Amino acid sequence: MEIREGSKRFFIGEDENEPIAEIVYSYKDKNVIVIESTFVAESLRGQNIAARLLEKVISKARSDGLKIIPKCSYAEKVMKKGDKYSDVLFIK
Repeated sequence: MEIREGSKRFFIGEDENEPIAEIVYSYKDKNVIVIESTFVAESLRGQNIAARLLEKVISKARSDGLKIIPKCSYAEKVMKKGDKYSDVLFIK
């Protein structure tokens, strides 16, 4: 399944407006991404789709030199577990 980049989101599906899976983000300022939500259709659950979508945002942050605020409960749970994402995790 191909993950596509849309307007402030990464998604799976033919149409950005009707994705079957997506992770949506916004910008707090020019240096900080806020992960707003993650959605995976029930038919795709159990296939690590949410993790793959999250990795796309993390890769974007790393390549663009940005920090991430994981507002979404899924992203927060994953990113705050251990030190794997400490380089991009925004700490107040």
